[in-house]
Amino acid sequence: MEKSEILQKLPYAQPFLFVDELLEVNENRTSGTYSFPEDSYFYKGHFKEHPVTPGVILTECMAQIGVVCLGIFLLKDQKTADFKVALSNANVDYFLPVFPGEKVKVISEKVYFRFNKLKCKVK
Repeated sequence: MEKSEILQKLPYAQPFLFVDELLEVNENRTSGTYSFPEDSYFYKGHFKEHPVTPGVILTECMAQIGVVCLGIFLLKDQKTADFKVALSNANVDYFLPVFPGEKVKVISEKVYFRFNKLKCKVK
């Protein structure tokens, strides 16, 4: 499956699509990038004098690139039209702020994939 096909199958649209580019996808890992536009809606009220990307948005970006893109790749041979995504657990440590206009790189490594449940370590 080509990277462009995975991006087309993502169940997200603007303004809630947080994937610009997939750099690598294979059955054990994925990596990709997203640049946070300076005029994103969530910056208007999240520290109005010094905007910072909210942690929940960073977590969503990590999930879209690190879990959903990898899941689409792993499910490529299944004939299912009903694609469901659920995040059951997220323990995230934030070490540095992400400011408007910054680009992040997400790297995900598969821990396991069984019974259509995918667990990844994402950074």
